[in-house]
Amino acid sequence: MPNVSGNAYSLNILSPVRNGLVPGQQISHADAIRDQLQGWNTEFNSPMALVPQTYLCRFYILDDVVIQSLPGGSAPDTLADWSLLESDKARRGAMPAQDHLQSAYLVFTSNFYCGQSGSPEPYLKGMWESISGRIRHLWQHCYGFEEVQDARSFIAYMRRCQLETSLFFVGSNDKPLEEQLKALYLKQEFSRFALEHQGLAPAALRQAYLAFMQRVQAENLHHPSWHPGQYRL
Repeated sequence: MPNVSGNAYSLNILSPVRNGLVPGQQISHADAIRDQLQGWNTEFNSPMALVPQTYLCRFYILDDVVIQSLPGGSAPDTLADWSLLESDKARRGAMPAQDHLQSAYLVFTSNFYCGQSGSPEPYLKGMWESISGRIRHLWQHCYGFEEVQDARSFIAYMRRCQLETSLFFVGSNDKPLEEQLKALYLKQEFSRFALEHQGLAPAALRQAYLAFMQRVQAENLHHPSWHPGQYRL
């Protein structure tokens, strides 16, 4: 099934960015989005850390399709290459036409826990409810976003901009985010425990381990644990 792997969902959104300059400013809509996204780097955490069940996400501007080199030509192109009488313009004219985008695109990709529903709509609803101000700030520069007024219209807009995918970020399983954060916390704390209790006598080590298990509360997924978006120990 496209987009879904177990309980995980891979969302890929390409929203067309308005051409031209932002009204009253000497900056393009694409560069305005870039500037806002760069500003997120100065914050303690990304605003996306507030969106429930986000494993990993990424934003970037796609200016155009990238042509690595001139495309391979056909027989007329080969003949033009060998002919000293042909101009460079004629040689290029014999090559296949190149496709280009009509506008830049705001690309948003996210892998998240969708549960058994296999639907992105609860996630998108949570995204709107958590950071609607940030969403408006970014997507206001995209065509069609002026129709978005609430969570329902936001979901409809994002679904129109969605591309199917079958490629997933492999650094995460398909468990709920709370379970994954707790697992990371336990791994960190157990490594610290092992380093700090080297060489203890068996009886003392057992007592220290029991105290450790009581402190970390392995069955409690919410506390103590890592926080969403945490990347510092």
